[in-house]
Amino acid sequence: MTLIDKLGLFLTLLSIFFFTNVNAGPPSSSASPIDFGDVYSLEGVLILPYVEIREPFTAYYDMPNNRSRIDYYGDLVLTVQRGDQDDRNDDVIGISYKIVYAVDSAGLPVRKCFQANGSDIAPVQPQSALPDLTGFTYVTQENCPQYGSEERGDKNCELWKLVNVVEEKTNKYRFWLTRDSSGNPIPIHYVMEGFNSLFGSHYDKYEVSYKNYARNQVNESVFDVIQNISCSGYPGPGAGRIAHLHNPMAEFMSNERDRESMVDQTFTIFKKDHNKQYDNQTQEALRKTYFRFNHRFVQSHNRRNLHYKLKINHLADLDDSELRMLRGRLYTKGYNGGEPFDKPTLKSRPSELDWRLAGAVTPVKDQAVCGSCWSFGTVGTIEGTYFVKTGHLVSFSEQQLVDCSWDQGANGCDGGEDFRAYKYVMRAGGLAASDDYGSYIGQDGKCHDRNVPKTVQLRGFVNVTSYDPEALEIALFKNGPVTVAIDASQRTFSFFSHGVYYDPECGSTPDDLDHQVLAVGYGTLYGQRYWLIKNSWSTYWGNDGYILMSQKDNNCGVMTSPTYPLIA
Repeated sequence: MTLIDKLGLFLTLLSIFFFTNVNAGPPSSSASPIDFGDVYSLEGVLILPYVEIREPFTAYYDMPNNRSRIDYYGDLVLTVQRGDQDDRNDDVIGISYKIVYAVDSAGLPVRKCFQANGSDIAPVQPQSALPDLTGFTYVTQENCPQYGSEERGDKNCELWKLVNVVEEKTNKYRFWLTRDSSGNPIPIHYVMEGFNSLFGSHYDKYEVSYKNYARNQVNESVFDVIQNISCSGYPGPGAGRIAHLHNPMAEFMSNERDRESMVDQTFTIFKKDHNKQYDNQTQEALRKTYFRFNHRFVQSHNRRNLHYKLKINHLADLDDSELRMLRGRLYTKGYNGGEPFDKPTLKSRPSELDWRLAGAVTPVKDQAVCGSCWSFGTVGTIEGTYFVKTGHLVSFSEQQLVDCSWDQGANGCDGGEDFRAYKYVMRAGGLAASDDYGSYIGQDGKCHDRNVPKTVQLRGFVNVTSYDPEALEIALFKNGPVTVAIDASQRTFSFFSHGVYYDPECGSTPDDLDHQVLAVGYGTLYGQRYWLIKNSWSTYWGNDGYILMSQKDNNCGVMTSPTYPLIA
């Protein structure tokens, strides 16, 4: 063999090695479709950076047999798409299942299954955990993103990209992959970024990171999870017809038109439920963007199957800065002028208490978009202690505190503190009933407290011993509802629905407390001690305006700074 022949053979072998190596470059055509196969399993994590969600999942895809399964947060939520089933009904085209953990009457976890039937209009089909890369073009070779982030590792990846421009929206898609020894693609990382030129900001972003991809490997038994379990329809009117609620991955793997259709469907329901109307299309598009983020957060959180659930409420079209406006509790260091709590020795006290049952609590109110929570918390404890002393429940005026307590250092809709409200009431000679002072208007008004009768007078207020659950329970039992300051900055609080609320990210130091509410009782649910808290964000929020807050670890600071007034 001549030297030229040897060189030619070497170049041929080198070429074969290059195009079959796991880190090889692109296929012969830079716009070739990427085929991940019609049968595979993989693990991944869905990343929603704008709402700080990282949701692990495991997916099984079997297109030839018309079925798929995706599990979220381990085994907490199992979703199964069976396009091969018809429930012995010619009108049913596929069945979608969702299996979650519920609790029985003893508070123990039990499996519960929900079922939604497909139709000729909306058939149930297998759900891929990988996007369709048709139209993507090869860009370059670069270091792969590490699992669960966009930070780069040492491994080499192909980067594929697609850019779509639809009116004012520019959607950029990037996908990183490697290849096996046969040249088959292996998914690594997927990023979608949507930019809206009208807003001058991103209206959407999500990422999906992949690992343990196995082509042509799905165990038949993974689809047997629905056997030996009874499935019912989804609760709530129309709940089963919102497909991506029982198949969450659909939103993130769909094309732009279908993805927007899913968001539009839920946003339309939200607008109708809460009578939302917007000034123009630009404003509505912005509100839909906020709704999109909040809706994803609520759904992902609920798939974690914690001891409490979230829901979409009237706040779901607000951004973080607007939600922050509802939390108007300020903090001033140092002694606030209150009397210390003289904790009595009681032979016994009830294990559960709810002052609503005794008639000591007025209906839930709505502070609107005004940082006046401090006035509602203060008025609530005045109403309760006044009831305990007189037997009469009177709705007192938050608006009087908003309008008139500036000389005590309060700032109306821009925030205040309970002790400043007490001091104002003492200085002004009392607090008027709402009927006498005038309705709450949700903004700073003109003080006219000299022109109205004062129903209740104060002689001081008491600081309940901090960090002492027994002291707070006794104060509630002996004196009536107590106002408490909490950390309400977590998004989980904004969209609380029911259960016992505990968020480990919630602060409890005096500096953390940004919202004033009313404690009206305490008790135990499924072995968890809680405080019964009345909020001032209307009955659309929480459980008809209330929340059960865990006593564990002084979560969110309920026991940090409780106070109640002394009725003159």
